[in-house]
Amino acid sequence: MFNGLHDIDWSSMDHAYGSAEEVPALLPAFRSPDAGERSEALSRFYSAVHHQGDVYPCTAASLPFLFELAGDAETPDRAAVVKLLVSIGSIAVERCEEVYGHPSGYADAAAIVRARAEEIVGFASDADPRVRRAAIPGLGLFVDDADRAADVLRGRLPAESWVAQRLLVVEAMATLALRRPEVAGDAMEWLDELAADPVLDPGTRLAAVVHRARCTPERIGEDVVPAALGLLREAARVTVPAETWADPPRRTAPAVPADGVPPQVVAAFEDLDRHGRVHAPTTELLRTLHEVLEGRTPQRTHLLAEQLRTPDPGSRLDALRMSADLMKSWRGDHTALIRLVAEQLGATDPQVAAEAAAVLEACHPIAEPAREELAAHVAAQRAAHGADVWAAPQPQLRRAHQKAVRALARLGDTRALPSLLTALDGGVDGWRAVEVAGALPQAAGQLVPRLCDRLRRVDVTQEWSEMSARALLSALAALGDATTAVPAVTETLEQAVRHERWHLTCSALAALKEFGSAAAPARETVRALTSASDAHVKPAAVAALWAVGGDREEVMPLLHDLLDDSITFRIGDAADMLGEIGPPAAAALPRLRELLAHGYDWVRVHCAAALWDIGGEAEAGTVLDVLLQAWTRNPSTANHVMACLDRMGHAAQPALPLLRAQLALPRRGGRFASIDHDEELQRTGRAVIGRLVGATA
Repeated sequence: MFNGLHDIDWSSMDHAYGSAEEVPALLPAFRSPDAGERSEALSRFYSAVHHQGDVYPCTAASLPFLFELAGDAETPDRAAVVKLLVSIGSIAVERCEEVYGHPSGYADAAAIVRARAEEIVGFASDADPRVRRAAIPGLGLFVDDADRAADVLRGRLPAESWVAQRLLVVEAMATLALRRPEVAGDAMEWLDELAADPVLDPGTRLAAVVHRARCTPERIGEDVVPAALGLLREAARVTVPAETWADPPRRTAPAVPADGVPPQVVAAFEDLDRHGRVHAPTTELLRTLHEVLEGRTPQRTHLLAEQLRTPDPGSRLDALRMSADLMKSWRGDHTALIRLVAEQLGATDPQVAAEAAAVLEACHPIAEPAREELAAHVAAQRAAHGADVWAAPQPQLRRAHQKAVRALARLGDTRALPSLLTALDGGVDGWRAVEVAGALPQAAGQLVPRLCDRLRRVDVTQEWSEMSARALLSALAALGDATTAVPAVTETLEQAVRHERWHLTCSALAALKEFGSAAAPARETVRALTSASDAHVKPAAVAALWAVGGDREEVMPLLHDLLDDSITFRIGDAADMLGEIGPPAAAALPRLRELLAHGYDWVRVHCAAALWDIGGEAEAGTVLDVLLQAWTRNPSTANHVMACLDRMGHAAQPALPLLRAQLALPRRGGRFASIDHDEELQRTGRAVIGRLVGATA
């Protein structure tokens, strides 16, 4: 075995983290009798050689040896090897069929799996059901003879008794139909026959309905979701043992060390691992249906309602995550879905309750309909488990409470305050309270002294301290109690400068800027940083100096220098500050007009907005042209463009058609296409449209 492995010049190839010279050691480790060594080798291969689905030349060069391992009965975990090679091959084939170019690794890998497709066919009928499950997806991708692939799949379905494999066979046929038009008609007929066959199990029939819709999404009728609901109810009555469909957990990235790593990072890895888990055999199938339905929000909500009412906690857990996916990606009235999610706060399974709270926190800009349910849940937990339930030893109970408290706090509800104070006064997960404290300015009197105390105890010399300090600074800035906070923020600023922690320096300057003239005692400290060499510190210092009471005669030359900079974000920052100064900054108008020809959308948008704020009506036509072109070219500029249109009043009238068209789009937009930015975009857009329409009525 492994003949020729060391004849390959692995050191001449790279993977995600550098030289691929470690590959000859990883591949033999897949045969190790030690399960830990095998798992570590597999994890390293996924993270480096097949990093996030990438296929490098070294990945392609590994494929013959993976086939050799998969075909050897002595390989301890053949299914994991088959799953790896099918993953590599699937991504390679799909990339090679796309219109744009691709690195050579993809082409080489695709050629190898196609040449050895018959081995995949063999794995798909292996005695080991896990090997079959890993191999079946390759049948729709790797077999060049489409008729042969379709015949293999038709024959595979009646031979397969395990539900996961049957669902995969149906999915592979749909994949084949989408790739190869010559067999699409026959494949569609086969799927229709399966969906209508009363003898078949409901899971297979549901798969046929879903993948039939996947193949012709433009023809989805009103009957698809009702048919899926009926089959889903039937499937829910059948218990499917987890060992027949669930793979054993596999860590796809190196473990995060606990010592010296901030709890925020550890929690992020835990969330990533949690998000990747599947708890029900129909989950992936239902995700596919949701993807096919796209922006049909009422139909998807109807489907999710059924999923959330199933008695199986695992199915509800996965449905909660699908609910979050819908609300994060698509616009619409999600009130009914928010209330359905809120009902799960009372689930007897603590993991389901925790996930429901997590969804409401993630969707907090639209979570108002769940406010009372969240408050009742938090109060009930405190009554049942005591005031220190925030630090409960049971992980799921603790997570459920913390997520619910955070969701309630993000709604600005002070009923979250008792638990937040418990967190800040105790030693467990105080950082989680800090992250939401800024949403409760009405409780600043109780929160700010505690946050300042925590800020003063941060050791800025430590590698990971900035994460905690920056969160505290952000919260203090949002709470606005300058009298108490400015001294602590100024001390942090001075320490950050002393130890050359420039990102933290910028965060402290941003906090002082938010305090405005109330931060005047820090003016000299801020002024000294306007000549800093760090690219980010100088514009942050200039902005803070102007906000805390700097002299315009002093600030304007600094802003002109930034406008002439080659670094784009410094130009944008300077333009924003000039816009804040307004008409007295008229000396900058010629340079701002020149920058409207800049090659970067964001520079043009910031400069156009400043042009309006300084020059007013006389600049309206030019400003509108730049803003609307930028919005059309780069949708992420939408919030900044909309804010300027809002300030322009009736002068924004020519933007009305684009405003209406953009707000009619079903998919979320704005900065990062996030819920908060999109909801803000919609609110402002409706207000602008209302004024413009009213002005012409």
